[in-house]
Amino acid sequence: MTRPGSPVLTLNNGVVLPALGFGVFRSAPEDTVAAVESALALGYRLIDTAAAYLNEREVGEAIVRSGVARHDLLIQTKLWISDYGYDSGLRAFDTSLRKLGLDSVDLYLLHQPMPNEWERTVAAYQAAEKLLADGRVRAIGVCNFSAKHLQDLIARSSVVPAVNQVEVHPYFVQRELREAHARLGITTQAWSPLGGVNVYMPRDPRAPQNPLADPLIVALAARYGKTPAQIILRWHLQHGVSAIPKSVKPTRIAENFKVFGFALTSAEVAAIDALDTGVRGGPDPDVIDTKLYTKTIPD
Repeated sequence: MTRPGSPVLTLNNGVVLPALGFGVFRSAPEDTVAAVESALALGYRLIDTAAAYLNEREVGEAIVRSGVARHDLLIQTKLWISDYGYDSGLRAFDTSLRKLGLDSVDLYLLHQPMPNEWERTVAAYQAAEKLLADGRVRAIGVCNFSAKHLQDLIARSSVVPAVNQVEVHPYFVQRELREAHARLGITTQAWSPLGGVNVYMPRDPRAPQNPLADPLIVALAARYGKTPAQIILRWHLQHGVSAIPKSVKPTRIAENFKVFGFALTSAEVAAIDALDTGVRGGPDPDVIDTKLYTKTIPD
C-alpha cells in the first residue's frame, strides 16, 4: 500500500493505514484532479476527502487517471452533518460512492459531532456500522470528537471508532485527547497538520500564529537540512499520528512526502510539544449543529 520505508498504522480492526496521507480540504474542484494525480504519482496511497469538500468527483477522476490499483489505495471520505440520521446517512454514503466512482470506501468518517443534535449523530454512526457490517466500508470513525463525545458515542454503539480526525499541530498538540485515543484504541489523524488553519482562519489577522515560521521549527529545519513542513510532519509520525497535509502545488506535495529518511531526537520532539498554546484554530466542536452550519450537499 505504501512505498518501502513509508510508515503505516494498524487500526483497531486490523486495517492498515498509511501514516502519511494527502488531503484535499479547500482544494477547488478545478485543482483537485491534478493535485491528487501528482500525489499518487509520488507515492501517497492515503487520500482524504469529504462530501462537504465538494470535490469527491475530482478525487475519483484522479484515481482513474493515476493507474494505481484500487487495492493499493486507502480512500476515506466523510458524512456531512446535514445528512446525519440513519436512512439519510446511508443515502449520503451512496451519493459519495457514486461521485467517487468506487464500489467501496476504505474509511468512512462522521465529519463533526453535534452535541445539540446528538440523536442524529448516533443514528448516523449506526448507519456507518451498518455499512461496515455489510462490507461496504473497511473501517469507520469520526472527526473532531472530544473525549466526552467519544465516551457518549461508544456507550450507544457497538463499534469503537477506528480513527478520530482532529486538529493537531505544534501550536495545538491535543495531548489529553491523544492519550484518550490511546486508551480506547483509536488512531489519531491530524487535519491541518502544519497549522495552516491558523493562517487561513487566523484569530488575529494582524498576527497569524503559523508553526511553519516558529523559530524552533525553523532552527530544526536548518539543523537537518529540511523544510519546516518536513520537520512538523516528522514530529507527527514520531507521535504515531496519521497526518494528511494538503497542497495543490506539485513541489510542495513532493516536499511533504520526503520525511522518511531522518528522525528527530526525543528531546526535539518534546521541545516541539512545548510549543502548544492550547488554543484551537478551527471551530469549537461543542457548538456545531445544522442551525449554525446550514450547508447541504448537492447530488
